[in-house]
Amino acid sequence: MPDIRHTPQAPTRTQTLAAGGRIDPHRHDEHQIVYAGSGVLAVTTDAGTWFAPGTRAIWVPAGCVHAHRAHGHLALHTLGLPARVNPLGLDAPTVLTVSPLLRELLLAATRDPDDDSPESRRLRAVLLDQLRASPQQPLQLPTPTDPRLKAVCDLLYDDPADARPLAALGRASGAGERTLSRLFRRELGMTFPQWRTQLRLYHALRMLAEGEPVTAVAHRCGWSSTSAFIDVFRRAFGTTPGEHSRRS
Repeated sequence: MPDIRHTPQAPTRTQTLAAGGRIDPHRHDEHQIVYAGSGVLAVTTDAGTWFAPGTRAIWVPAGCVHAHRAHGHLALHTLGLPARVNPLGLDAPTVLTVSPLLRELLLAATRDPDDDSPESRRLRAVLLDQLRASPQQPLQLPTPTDPRLKAVCDLLYDDPADARPLAALGRASGAGERTLSRLFRRELGMTFPQWRTQLRLYHALRMLAEGEPVTAVAHRCGWSSTSAFIDVFRRAFGTTPGEHSRRS
């Protein structure tokens, strides 16, 4: 990532980004939690893209070069934590489940960043306790490096509804099915079906944030039916696509 901005302190604040808005690559000497109060947030590093709706937050460790992108109108809440404060011991970006209580704590903690009252310090202590209990979620699109794998990933990124099996995609990109299966596991840490589901969920969040109907999103992202899409979405995000759209 070129032109990397260095901001030693990770800011605690609330800001809005219009649909498609970006925050250029930068890094902090502190950890940061980023949360989308509305819209969908994508955090990108050289290693891949992590994405989160309002039921998830993203942990960005100190020193990690990252960029933000807004899908839909994004209410972005960022919470900085000293490098010594790492309640989950995470050293890579990670998506975390946000309970209703943790959501309210994040909103309150980022509303007035200069508040250092005893009440504010107690609120932050409870927030850290909630983070320690927050399950991690595999909502990531790792970045491939092998050109054969990248060719397959690019085909599906351009058309997530492409239902061709890996063997057919391999023929289109000049690689065998076994080779590609091995590359998916070795480079991306998941199987081809798992990666394709992650890709479709990312595109679904983006389309829903842009106001597309649930049925159209299911079709454009390659699910066999709207009900199948709703089931996968609920298991991934803890809510239905319709509920997610209304909240956003």
